[in-house]
Amino acid sequence: MATNDPLLQPFQLKGLTLKNRVISTSHEPAYAEDGLPTLRYQLYHEEKARGGIALTMFGGGTLVAPDTPPAYGNLYAGDDRIVPHFRELARRVHGYGAATMCQITHLGRRTSNYQGNWLPVIAPSPVREAAHRAFPKMMEDWDIKRVVKAYGAAAARCREGDLDGIEIEAYGHLLDSFWTPTINRRTDEYGGTLKNRMRFSLEVLEEIRRQVGSDYIVGVRMSFDEDVEGGIQFDEGLRIGEILVDTGMIDFISVIRGHVDSNAGMSNVIPNMGTPQAPYLEFSGAVKRHFDLPVMHAARINDVATARYAIKEGLLDLVGMTRAHFADPHIVAKIIRGEEDQIRPCVGAGYCIDRIYGEGEALCLHNPATGRESTVPQVITPSGGPYRRVVVVGAGPAGLEAARVCAGRGHDVLLMEASRLHGGQVNLAARVDRRKEILGITDWLFDQCQRLKIETRFDCYADVDMVNQASPDVVLIATGGVPSVGRFTEGENLAVTSWDILSGSVPIEKNVLFYDDNGQHAGVSCAEFLAESGCDLEYLSPEMMIAPDIGGTNHPAYLRSLYGNEVTISLNQRLAGIAREDDGFTATLYSEYTQKKTHRRVDQVVVDHGTLPADDLYFALKPDSSNRGEVDQASLLDGQPQSVVNNPAGTFQLFRFGDAVNSRNIHAAIYDALRLCAVI
Repeated sequence: MATNDPLLQPFQLKGLTLKNRVISTSHEPAYAEDGLPTLRYQLYHEEKARGGIALTMFGGGTLVAPDTPPAYGNLYAGDDRIVPHFRELARRVHGYGAATMCQITHLGRRTSNYQGNWLPVIAPSPVREAAHRAFPKMMEDWDIKRVVKAYGAAAARCREGDLDGIEIEAYGHLLDSFWTPTINRRTDEYGGTLKNRMRFSLEVLEEIRRQVGSDYIVGVRMSFDEDVEGGIQFDEGLRIGEILVDTGMIDFISVIRGHVDSNAGMSNVIPNMGTPQAPYLEFSGAVKRHFDLPVMHAARINDVATARYAIKEGLLDLVGMTRAHFADPHIVAKIIRGEEDQIRPCVGAGYCIDRIYGEGEALCLHNPATGRESTVPQVITPSGGPYRRVVVVGAGPAGLEAARVCAGRGHDVLLMEASRLHGGQVNLAARVDRRKEILGITDWLFDQCQRLKIETRFDCYADVDMVNQASPDVVLIATGGVPSVGRFTEGENLAVTSWDILSGSVPIEKNVLFYDDNGQHAGVSCAEFLAESGCDLEYLSPEMMIAPDIGGTNHPAYLRSLYGNEVTISLNQRLAGIAREDDGFTATLYSEYTQKKTHRRVDQVVVDHGTLPADDLYFALKPDSSNRGEVDQASLLDGQPQSVVNNPAGTFQLFRFGDAVNSRNIHAAIYDALRLCAVI
């Protein structure tokens, strides 16, 4: 079966033999240190190589010159310091029979004037980019000459660093900004006709080939249709591709459709949950049919069946499963072993890419081992004993992960859940139609628990006696949280929580005020649910923008819903109180900026203020535990077992995870459980 699998067939890319058709396309996880791919960066790619991938590309936007400041943790290949790190990364990846390539670029206007060396941001014309908001300088003749040389020198460093090839970035960056009339308004030999607009990129290609030779692999990642008024359309995109290919200097094409100079545009290029699978696969197939050159593509190809179809039907030569490898870096190994049904799914949450611009590092929403390969394992292995009796209370993300990891370590696990179904708050999140894929997180975890034959009790509201009757050595509390409405001057009991609305336990009224004092998905998801219900909705927030903790690829979907349903949006105001009036309510709003109060007459006030810990059982068990719930944080951070004993009479260790501690997200809950349980 494996022999006939289209995904597992080798592929010849110039002088390089790739062992299968599955790749991870160029991207930037922002793991660099001082612009260098040091140990964390290397281990992240090595793990994918260990997992069987054919080609792991890296350095999405590796910078070639000092006047292209890093916008999202970019690598810097503008000097020789990077070469030894390239060599070490290549050594690690090659050790598992995989190949690796780097993407090089000049960001042009897609960055900030106020970072890095504080040199002026450059572009073919002084046209501002909406996403990064820099006003660029129009490139002069000497700028063009030095940037051309910088591309060639960076490519040479990639070759000197033992990398198998390079990819030139040409969508949303400097190179292609010369191509598109929306940015290039020059009247000299680099503007106007397509021939002139292509001149700079052809000079770059010639310089790269001059410095790396004709035998080195050089490809281009480009948008064949910018999908924006006045931009490059498909016919012109194909013509640009023809000009590049006709030079004989390009060895592969990586296909993009769309533009990334705004959040809305980027959310279409990098689509998240609630959008069709592989939306540009047929488009990429049309590009492949047009060129006699290897073609690769990645955009929401997050399941094996779609990837296999892409290769089998000849739509692609190499299929990019980039975000899918964030969720599970061992996809290919599992296909080979016949464990395709155990691949941890990418649910399209967009947490990985949104964190790059927010917190500055890419992390998978539900695989906390990705990017932390030096401290927590991707694969759970038996501890070798002594094996213990572990009781886990709560079958949400934290509890399921705790049970999975402990059972994988060889321990005897009992999982108790108060409701009739696993999933916890994830089940509420999935009530928004567009976000149903999020169930893949807890469904996968529960499936793993079943495969490990964990004893599971549903409709089981655990108490102290029930826990003690199980004779545990370790008790893990993952009981989650309960919804909070926060503090008002009056009327806290008159507010309805987002949980009430999403669960359907409280009907939605006609005229609704929704107060989002959370700023994350939990709040604005409820707002979307309300908006789609058809009620007259006002969205109220004390923040300067809607849901500031949500990143750029997720914001557009919420905004489309809110604006599309004509929701009134009121920012920079707090909900101060609620009073009952006749058959409705009066909500009092307060502005810290004007120190004035205003009032709203509504039928219903819905609030999301995060959660408070459901911690009664935890505190009831503390007196009987040997550690009284204490966590040795130094041992936790060092990856060592917990050994605190401050109550010698205690009969079990006690720990709690996730929202049972404080209101946080899914990643935090699963990470809590993984790093503690992986060493039990």
